[in-house]
Amino acid sequence: MLLPVRLLLSVLGGVALWLAFPGFDLWPLAFVGTAALTLATVGTRWWVGGLAGLGLGLTWFTPMFTWASTYAGLAPWIAMSVASALYPAALGVVLALLQRGGRVRPFVGAAAWAVMEQARAVTPFGGFPWARLGFSQADSTLLGAVSVVGVEGLGLLVALVGGLLALGAHRLIARRTAAAGEAHRPPARAGRPLGPGWLPLVGATALVLVPVLVPRPTAGEPVTVAAVQGDIPEGFTRTLTAERGTMLQRYTEQTTDLAQDVEAGRRPAPDLVVWPEGATDLDPLHPEGGEGTTARIMDAVEAVDAPVVLGGISRQGGEDPYNMVFSYLPGEGLDRTYSKVYLAPFGEFMPLRPLLRHLSPWVDRISDLSAGTEPGTMPVPLADGRTVDLGLGICFEVVVDPAVRDVVRGGADLLVVPTSNAWFGEGHQSVQHIAASRVRAVEHGRSVVHISNVGVSGLITPDGRVHERTDLYTRATLLGELPLRSGTTPALHVGPWVPPVAAAVVVVALLLGLRRGPARTRAAGAGSRPAARLPR
Repeated sequence: MLLPVRLLLSVLGGVALWLAFPGFDLWPLAFVGTAALTLATVGTRWWVGGLAGLGLGLTWFTPMFTWASTYAGLAPWIAMSVASALYPAALGVVLALLQRGGRVRPFVGAAAWAVMEQARAVTPFGGFPWARLGFSQADSTLLGAVSVVGVEGLGLLVALVGGLLALGAHRLIARRTAAAGEAHRPPARAGRPLGPGWLPLVGATALVLVPVLVPRPTAGEPVTVAAVQGDIPEGFTRTLTAERGTMLQRYTEQTTDLAQDVEAGRRPAPDLVVWPEGATDLDPLHPEGGEGTTARIMDAVEAVDAPVVLGGISRQGGEDPYNMVFSYLPGEGLDRTYSKVYLAPFGEFMPLRPLLRHLSPWVDRISDLSAGTEPGTMPVPLADGRTVDLGLGICFEVVVDPAVRDVVRGGADLLVVPTSNAWFGEGHQSVQHIAASRVRAVEHGRSVVHISNVGVSGLITPDGRVHERTDLYTRATLLGELPLRSGTTPALHVGPWVPPVAAAVVVVALLLGLRRGPARTRAAGAGSRPAARLPR
């Protein structure tokens, strides 16, 4: 395969991965994308593999991250896309080294994909695990496997299916090529026999279909949840600023309207009310204005006669701002708080600020938030005497494995993802976000309240189905029953082991390849001198 063909194949693979994610929802193309990079890197030099991986990364992440340019501008979007593409570039180098003998190796290749995704999830500056392979599979027949192997393992399975497809295609092409040139090939130069090309394709098909047999139980004690999507004020989309208190007023009014509907019998009474991230634009813990803010919140709490859980920025009476969630109880007031632990780099804190301020004026509009230290498990007592243990993941925390895993280990029986999404316009970020919550629901067997300021919001049952789904930039109050579940899935224990085991597999395979390399070189030197070839 000539270099231009390899690069074209990798570019098409990147486009396929982009189209696999929500917004286009062509999830089978995730298999095609991973297969394309596998074929583009088989039997080639390491630097060719790196170029192929970079091509795949650029055509995958650049269109996927267009939402990052909505307010920040062109330069940060391109910088983010290029930085993300460096990880597939490194993957391409590794795949070329693993497959340098001209053999497609789907299992070690899938392990390499898992290592690359883990690297993206934790580096640099804490990582940005958006657009992982597993999050493209919210509507896939493969989704059931996530409750067994976790999001990390689901991504590995996607890559394994792609590797098997590549192996089948490689065998079929090699057989046709061999048959066409058999008359000109000396018998002594014949390679090892290839297995049937259809066998890996059957294996890939089985791997995709078998997970539909994994049960997704949804039984559990019901809790009636109201989730309020207030939208944003006119003009907010251009400046992301509004008169202080405007956002809070929207949520108190909408919750009071819900209370009136309940009193009139038009809607059932909620056990719990959830507002999104940034629902209060006034600090309820401010030493001077906090009492007035709390009074406004409590007016809505008393009207609906149910606990209200809401998000907002608070300095907690000090100098450092935190992204927080507060719970308020009828007749009592503020009960508990959670400070976001896993902050998003370049969104909630700004690494390399002196350098990056030359890329966008938005850099200095972003204040560095401080991180909390305790997982987001929040027990909330209900009026009927029950207690709901909420597992909170503010905004991007839902794509961070430890953030979700820690609250499930802490006893959460209902996951809550309060988010804003107001910075990202009308692109595909919001639908990709709620898809990640759907995958998490199945992974841990939990219902999820995914509530955004601007949408898309929804109530998600443990089978990954979305109920009461909203549209972007609308006002809505979601109301429905969700089952509470406290059991754990195998993913809680298996998922964390996938990246280290995959890394061990890749390291061993690379070492074995290096050991075989000199022997092959000596064997080749003992034969006749090969004819000159064009660069591959």
